[in-house]
Amino acid sequence: MKNSRVVFFERTYPSANMVLIQDQLPVLIDTGFGSDVKKTEQLIKAHGVSPEELHLIVNTHYHSDHVGGNFHLQKNYGVKIAAHKWDADMINSCDPEACSAEWLDQPVDPYRVNRKLSDNDEINTGSRTFKVMHTPGHTLGHISLYDVDEKILISGDLFHKNDIGWLNIFREGVASIHRSIESLDRLSKLQIKQAYSGHGPQIENPDAAIDSARARFEKWLMAPEKISWHACKRIFSFTLIIKNGLAREEIDQYLLNCGWFQDFARYTFQVQPEEFIQILLEEMIRSGAASWHNNHLMATALYQPPQKEWMNKNIKPKNWKPQDFPS
Repeated sequence: MKNSRVVFFERTYPSANMVLIQDQLPVLIDTGFGSDVKKTEQLIKAHGVSPEELHLIVNTHYHSDHVGGNFHLQKNYGVKIAAHKWDADMINSCDPEACSAEWLDQPVDPYRVNRKLSDNDEINTGSRTFKVMHTPGHTLGHISLYDVDEKILISGDLFHKNDIGWLNIFREGVASIHRSIESLDRLSKLQIKQAYSGHGPQIENPDAAIDSARARFEKWLMAPEKISWHACKRIFSFTLIIKNGLAREEIDQYLLNCGWFQDFARYTFQVQPEEFIQILLEEMIRSGAASWHNNHLMATALYQPPQKEWMNKNIKPKNWKPQDFPS
């Protein structure tokens, strides 16, 4: 174990955090957003692991900020990818709903899942063993990883140090909040010394973070509109990040073309989508999630703007072709 190390990378948007298990069989957990893949390479190389040495990539779930580097690493270095079996089946069949990419309007380059994971499977890195824990809520195929010996938890987007993962009631089900609570209850029974989540800093007091997340979900049970506001602001903020802002005159048409916007407007807030545009913009400004700069709406979160070709990239699972997949 003395030559083994768990390296946590706290990353700025649009990428999610990553964890590198530096061991005899190096494993990378999540790969960031596609536009950041060169940085992803640099980060793992700086810690003594070259991409071709990676034994496995494990995805906590299939959102674009967690799987965006898969294509590059799989195609150029032949790295195998593991994910929960439900995610894997959607990815490998090019299901139009895979990654929720179409509904969210987030680009994802094609990749294949080589190893389908189930609850209680094990990921061996040489001197460490991580237990796969199915922790649905944020997505149905969401997993966490637990090092039983070292008491380390990698929690993906189930919960963060000061936040919780947004819930997609339209793609993951209206029971996603109950699943999240059950997943947190399961994790609360573990002995956890250190936890790493998909966004934000490492979690020094995992028990407190789990308790706080659970309390917030329980409040949402009494006020379900909060689930939807949390989701809308997270989704639209991410859009503003990957597009490096939207001009005022672009916003109406953009939102009206988005599946997530249509669903939340019509079914959660019970208004016509055209009416919901101004309501959402006012809430983005009021909450501090976005602000106006030179007639452009910009996300206020710290982020690294993608390269220009990524801002208008439109590849989604429905566009994936067999020749696109890494061999």
